[in-house]
Amino acid sequence: MFDTLQDRLSTVFKGLRSKGRLTEADIDATMREIRIALLEADVNLGVVKEFVASVKAGALDSEVSKALNPSQQIIKIVNDELVSILGGEARTIRFAKRPPTVIMLAGLQGAGKTTLAGKLGKWLRDNKHAPLLVAADLQRPNAVNQLQIVGERAGVHVFAPEPGNGVGDPVDVARRAIAHAEAKLYDVVIVDTAGRLGVDQELMRQAANIKAAVEPDETLFVVDAMIGQDAVNTAKAFDEGVGVDGVVLTKLDGDARGGAALSIARVLGKPIMFASNGEGLSDFDMFHPDRMASRILGMGDMLTLIEQAEKTFDAEQSRAAAEKLMGKNQFGLQDFLSQMQQLRKMGPMSKILGMLPGAGQFKQAINEIDEKEIDRIEAIINAMTPKERDDVSILNGSRRARIAKGAGVQVSDVNKLVNRFVEARKMMESLAGGGMPGMPGMPGMGGGRRAGSKKQQGKKGRKSGSRPNRPQPVQQAPKAPQLPQSMDDFELPPELAKMFNENKPKF
Repeated sequence: MFDTLQDRLSTVFKGLRSKGRLTEADIDATMREIRIALLEADVNLGVVKEFVASVKAGALDSEVSKALNPSQQIIKIVNDELVSILGGEARTIRFAKRPPTVIMLAGLQGAGKTTLAGKLGKWLRDNKHAPLLVAADLQRPNAVNQLQIVGERAGVHVFAPEPGNGVGDPVDVARRAIAHAEAKLYDVVIVDTAGRLGVDQELMRQAANIKAAVEPDETLFVVDAMIGQDAVNTAKAFDEGVGVDGVVLTKLDGDARGGAALSIARVLGKPIMFASNGEGLSDFDMFHPDRMASRILGMGDMLTLIEQAEKTFDAEQSRAAAEKLMGKNQFGLQDFLSQMQQLRKMGPMSKILGMLPGAGQFKQAINEIDEKEIDRIEAIINAMTPKERDDVSILNGSRRARIAKGAGVQVSDVNKLVNRFVEARKMMESLAGGGMPGMPGMPGMGGGRRAGSKKQQGKKGRKSGSRPNRPQPVQQAPKAPQLPQSMDDFELPPELAKMFNENKPKF
């Protein structure tokens, strides 16, 4: 969603890196480019003016103007201001001291309230709560049935005493749901209300009546992040007519410009609490302003990536695979397949790689990743016997032909997979054995002087007394390798670079 804004800001910051000092003219030109980038992203005009003024005030500070690397200082200021307009700090649900905690969802029709109710219910269930979904949208055709299906998929119970489709009183259903939750010991009640195609008095009156009946602890406004500036106006109307405690953004995985996400928290004065970024029930989590700002600036989102990995990966299985890498040729294709399957549970490869720092520079290559290529790799490995997966050295011509036939691919595809796997395993084993290959002075690495070389043997062969003994200099500890300061300075090891020598990355 923020690709356009990310590209524009990246271009602005890249132009600053070549400057040793920033003049006031440089700062004015930079602010002009940032203003254009935000306006093109459909950010609210008032928010843009406030943002640019704050960044300019920070950039004109004497410490920034005297900094040896002013571009980094500007990036830090922009990052801090992005975090500020996105809400500052993440806020989760305020649970009632006496259960059940009541959460009311409100918003326009088509914003995704019903699906989001299931996502929120699953998120609460995964966090050790007992949620209950309430079908209080009795006007939209099949809304009750949709919520029941979503609830079943999410593993969450649904309270739906009325069939809907214009039949039933939503206020009475919401009131009865609270009594049902207290009797059945549900600790969270999520009320799905009706939406409209636009803001009108009937919608506001019905939502206000439901809120008065159930007295929710949280009233969340669900907004489609793809509708741009209208999202801000609609949120303000709901806040004035009903009262809003927080915002939930849906469809963050869309291709819109994302201005709503950057505007709504500042204009409304209410935090963005949750965000939905996919169609799956698991594509939902708390909204972290600092992580979103980091993504917009192209610095990745490692914390979210780590959290998803911790939820997905089996710790014992991963530890066993790491131990196999420590031994020569012990890591087999079955281990590789298991790790790849766990990785795919985190989502599409393009989404995972997009969270890595500097991924914006390889955006085109990441977007061109073919998930079907990964399916073909799985098919090839599954066509092997357990012995062949553990020891690829036994794969002769006849075995490879049989595997290719079983997987429905060419023999050349099998050869490519095996060759890339062997080369990658060598590289990983060298890293596990002591460090990067080809770096002198580090244990387990090439490039250093070998013991017993001709020059050393020549020193040993000198006759004693031919030259007075000299005090031996104290040997210095090898310096730690310098990490690359940017993606432009990063060079892959030869074995890994060989794997990525094609136009399109393969996994």
